[in-house]
Amino acid sequence: MLLARLVAGAAGALALFAAFPPLDWWLCAPLGIGLIVASLYRARPRRAAWIGYLTAVVFLLPTLAWVRTIGDDVWIMLVATESVFYAVLAALAALVFRLPAWPLWFGALWVAMEWARGLVPVGGFPWARVAFSQGESLFTPYAALGGAPLVSFAVALCGALLAYAALTFRPALGPRALGLSVALPVALALAVPVLGLAVPRAGDEGRTVNVGIVQGNVPGRGMYALGDEPAVVLKNHANETKRLAQAVREGKLPKPDVVVLPENSTDIDPYRDEIARQIIQDSVTDVGVPTLVGAVVSIGTEERATRSLVWDPVTGAGDYYDKQRLVPFGEYTPFKEIVLALWERAGLVGRQSVPGDKPGDLKLGPVTVGAVNCYEVAYDDTVRDTVRAGGTPIVVQTNNASYALSNLPTQQLAMSKLRAVEHNRAVVTAATTGISAYVTPDGKVSWQTRELVADMNVVKVPVRTRETIATKVGALPEWALILMGAAAAGVAAWQGRRQGRGPGDRMRKG
Repeated sequence: MLLARLVAGAAGALALFAAFPPLDWWLCAPLGIGLIVASLYRARPRRAAWIGYLTAVVFLLPTLAWVRTIGDDVWIMLVATESVFYAVLAALAALVFRLPAWPLWFGALWVAMEWARGLVPVGGFPWARVAFSQGESLFTPYAALGGAPLVSFAVALCGALLAYAALTFRPALGPRALGLSVALPVALALAVPVLGLAVPRAGDEGRTVNVGIVQGNVPGRGMYALGDEPAVVLKNHANETKRLAQAVREGKLPKPDVVVLPENSTDIDPYRDEIARQIIQDSVTDVGVPTLVGAVVSIGTEERATRSLVWDPVTGAGDYYDKQRLVPFGEYTPFKEIVLALWERAGLVGRQSVPGDKPGDLKLGPVTVGAVNCYEVAYDDTVRDTVRAGGTPIVVQTNNASYALSNLPTQQLAMSKLRAVEHNRAVVTAATTGISAYVTPDGKVSWQTRELVADMNVVKVPVRTRETIATKVGALPEWALILMGAAAAGVAAWQGRRQGRGPGDRMRKG
């Protein structure tokens, strides 16, 4: 019995992995969750926790394989830590399986688990949320109602309903009982994604802006992606900006209203370095329109900031947004004294980054863009606050150079597709090495680059201001689902105690 549970859990984990980019087999997500539910059903909470942990390891190892760029030890430690959240989910699921309508409570618990993962430790790690496997699927429209949490809930509910139908199937039952135990949950499972088609979509508002996107490429790979000479990165992006300007003059591309460069398009501080400032000014003057530059700038003598910097062809550096969600061990070092003493690689972080404290609404030429930096696109509140502040289109500046040709760039693009639907906003992504892209407000990729090449383009982007329900209500759907899951787990535990048994004693089988 235990072996069967482990096989079902592992199969479900692999199916769930297949739903994520680059495979993008989105239908595997509910099927995988259904198998995971089957592996936990009627198990004691303690056993369910171990099954859930091992299942999570099988899922997260390939899904987070891009972390291997930093080191196999970091990859394994991250997977080991994140799997704890799935173990807790599994133990609580073993309790709520005793309740009527348990697929509903299971879906709510899944949302609570993903919320906790995005919160702790050290600022959370919201990658590999089920919603991010649904960049283009029948479940995607739910993002406009309740954001990523509602998409994850819909997928988990669908999978749990399929599991319910399979687990309660008894051929000996009469037609009426069989219909209630099998046909009804299957019908409900099918209805969940189909009902997503009924979610209203905001129409076009008739306003557009031409956005130039520049991908300059970098000379190195892996942990040393920016190469030995940082000026090369700046020059690559400046030269590609000039190439865009030349293509416009030759009539090969339409004239942009604004231009967007990636995060880290210069990691030489243009405030302090005259040569860097002049290189940027020359390229922006050549293209002739306000340009959003990704810069790493000094804060005092000991710290730095990752900055989205508006650069005007006439007046130079202007307004800016400093990245709020920093990458632990990449942009700053938690528990610095201990970590630096134990891991030599931690010293590669160098000067510690400090977070910004305001949303990324930046006036850039004729529009107010919503600046989001790389890692931040995974955080619901950061993107939502920027949109609420007036950012449209959303501009994601990213530096994926260390993870080129891994599964990270495709996973991040899937997040952009979901955010576009969630907030009724076009999303423009500029990446150092790829994938740079333009995503329409309905979540479709209209244009994208290949990786590890210099490239540029000018795309016509709709400027929308109408807010979706998800943008207006914010985290309320997520909190409602979290409270549902917590209440169900509490009721199940209370019922077990009331009947005079410990939480793990009711089901002795499995």
